[in-house]
Amino acid sequence: MREKQARSLYFRELFAALGIYCLLVFASSIYADSVPAGPLRSLLIASPILPALLMVWAIVRQFQRMDEYVRIWSLENLGMAAAFTAAFSLSYGFMEITGFPKLSMFATWSLIMGSWGAITCLRSWKEKSS
Repeated sequence: MREKQARSLYFRELFAALGIYCLLVFASSIYADSVPAGPLRSLLIASPILPALLMVWAIVRQFQRMDEYVRIWSLENLGMAAAFTAAFSLSYGFMEITGFPKLSMFATWSLIMGSWGAITCLRSWKEKSS
């Protein structure tokens, strides 16, 4: 499969799962309060996990479709993003001791995904300008 075709398929899979995820997050946040506490409410609140797993599946499939160079390049970007996130988390952990507000794991997830995207964009731009 050519790289542009693989990327197009990846974006369709990923954004379809992301769209379903957003709908379920929206629906569960609206209707969760109206459902009495119990298993049904827990299932409603946890329902966005299913499309999140579809997103993981799309990412794994994309890595399997990549050629060796692109796979290594992408994993280097992810490694840099993880290192950046680890450094930030460690630093912020010390700042929490001094009274800074505690951050949710959602912030950590957003940071690693955002830094992965930013690093990928910067490295792509750098390679094109060289």
